[in-house]
Amino acid sequence: MRSQDENGRANHEAGMAGGEEMEMVEVSSEMRRRHQRPRKEEAEETEEPMSVEQVFEGKRVPGWREQLTFRAFAVSFVLAVMFSIIVMKLNLTTGIIPSLNVSAGLLGYFFVKMWTSVLDKAGLLKQPFTRQENTVIQTCVVAAYGIAFSGGFGSYLFGMSETIAQQTTELNDAQNVKNPKLGWMIGFLFVVSFLGLFALVPLRKIMIIDYKLIYPSGTATAHLINGFHTPQGAKLAKKQVKTLGKFFVFSFLWGFFQWFYTAGDNCGFVSFPTLGLKAYENRFYFDFSPTYVGVGMICPYIVNISVLLGGILSWGVMWPLINNQKGKWYPADLPSGSLHGLQGYRVFISIAMILGDGLYNFLKVLLRTISSFVSVVQKRGATSTLPVLDDGSPITTSPAVSFDEERRTELFLKDQIPKQVALGGYVVIAAISIITLPHIFPQLKWYYILVAYIIAPVLAFCNAYGSGLTDWSLASTYGKLAIFTIGAWAGADHGGVLVGLAACGVMMSIVSTASDLMQDFKTGYMTLASPRSMFVSQVIGTSMGCVIAPCVFWLFYKAFKDIGISGSEYPAPYAIVYRNMAILGVDGVSSLPKNCLTLCYIFFAAAILINLLRDLAPKKIAKFIPLPMAMAIPFYIGSYFAIDMCLGSLILFVWELINKAKADAFGPAVASGLICGDGIWTLPQSVLALAKVKPPICMKFLSRNMNDKVDTFITSLS
Repeated sequence: MRSQDENGRANHEAGMAGGEEMEMVEVSSEMRRRHQRPRKEEAEETEEPMSVEQVFEGKRVPGWREQLTFRAFAVSFVLAVMFSIIVMKLNLTTGIIPSLNVSAGLLGYFFVKMWTSVLDKAGLLKQPFTRQENTVIQTCVVAAYGIAFSGGFGSYLFGMSETIAQQTTELNDAQNVKNPKLGWMIGFLFVVSFLGLFALVPLRKIMIIDYKLIYPSGTATAHLINGFHTPQGAKLAKKQVKTLGKFFVFSFLWGFFQWFYTAGDNCGFVSFPTLGLKAYENRFYFDFSPTYVGVGMICPYIVNISVLLGGILSWGVMWPLINNQKGKWYPADLPSGSLHGLQGYRVFISIAMILGDGLYNFLKVLLRTISSFVSVVQKRGATSTLPVLDDGSPITTSPAVSFDEERRTELFLKDQIPKQVALGGYVVIAAISIITLPHIFPQLKWYYILVAYIIAPVLAFCNAYGSGLTDWSLASTYGKLAIFTIGAWAGADHGGVLVGLAACGVMMSIVSTASDLMQDFKTGYMTLASPRSMFVSQVIGTSMGCVIAPCVFWLFYKAFKDIGISGSEYPAPYAIVYRNMAILGVDGVSSLPKNCLTLCYIFFAAAILINLLRDLAPKKIAKFIPLPMAMAIPFYIGSYFAIDMCLGSLILFVWELINKAKADAFGPAVASGLICGDGIWTLPQSVLALAKVKPPICMKFLSRNMNDKVDTFITSLS
């Protein structure tokens, strides 16, 4: 869900050897001499609010080994399973995955706090719960459930399967198909998911301290964790957890209740024609999904409105008009799922918008990254001097260093990860991967992988730097770049589709994991967590994810037989999108239906133009301009989830009008409860399906005429 890159300057890393640690201590001492620390008493006397680190100044910071506790990883494992199930469900339904960091942080804090409270009452508590340990949990959980996204279970990995290939008419032969198996999926993730952890480690000081990149998600997570561990924050967190628990139970029980009415296809509340049968045929209806109501409460208003506008434009206007050209633009006797018919327009126009949006944002972030990088180099190259001495000689000046910044920098430089470990780890894992991957995918030659691994650190750096500035991760964009380049290099006769999808996975995993690690370093920097504990936690979390995510996907795959089929409960829309991108990269555009290519050009250009207007327009106007990427999502799967999301937005909007402070404090908890409860219900639902326990009732809606025919038929039988 993210991907970041680092800055490629050859700066000296502090603290890798003993002498360097001494140098760090001397620098720290000099900083203290230059900057007088305001103590708590001084802050109270002047009645000025204390900074974050002044609040925690009297508390001991545990060593990096003390931050890595058994209870932290036990809680992380439970939460990793929970959030992997939720992300997998989102992956396989719409592909829209909101940030779950608040939920992970809140639940991690709650579980360990409950653990320590029990031990404390029993007199067995040996180590208190600190914000550094909380950061370790957050890092581990996010790393683990991040694999459920970057592993491609709803995109490139599942796009290799026969289920998805059969929905296309091009290049669906044996050498371009690989069905999911638990063994090879776990092996694949293990050999590609760790490279990103080593790619950018040598540049962490440059990115976090020298360039002071913001990393908005990492910064927000740090503020959340710091807040939990203040007295006021602890009280609020307790109330938030209670609210989350209430809506979790409601959402879980609602999922259980709905299950009783889903005995057949298109049965139950998920197929309720709330806006009428005609609207239902065009996928406009409210499907009573707590998950997407919760997602709508988390996502910005403009995202939800953009999704709804995209649904209206496509299913309300374009597809009915194109359907009227049946027999002229495409043969009238084609099956509904054929990409030579209406389905082709749905898939390829959405791909055009996604690529247009991705290209624009890639170039935008790249140009901003280069501009910012050059600016920083120029500033660091120029010496700031003022001629203040009698002899006219200059005195070098430096900006004042805040207490928080001094404290955080001192501890961030204390526990370093040697460059030899980072570079050696990258080379060793890359070598293992180059040897192993051709055994998993025989079509993926070793030299394709070698080229990808040579290029990957550069792309990872660009993405990490851009993400530090904008919080915009372009991991999927780099993955698509690999689809088109390496897939076309392999060619149609040598399994180019499978090669492109596998190369996409390699590139996405590296760039996404590197991004996560840099965000974690920023969080650790602001919570005084050691870089070593962050790195170890990320490694353990990634290891968990490489096992948990494939197992969760395998559960879905075995429990729901129509997974990946258009119109089913789990259509996996991005799987067919990614596969068709690979086909385009290998086979070109010759197989597209009539006028489809022209429409693709129009929507590709429209995506770029809309993004340009958003950037050039004043902020007051820009906030009302829709997002092309969000608009493209319902083009293929319909608008039903957009209505759920807009309902979530409406609930939050009204709540903010009534009591904004309460909505800001408890809105994320309510949304998280709705998402988590409905997501976790999927686990017992899957178990029931595997045990062949079927719901007792089918609730289906028919038109009056169809109902009369059914009644007549039943009467004739009796």
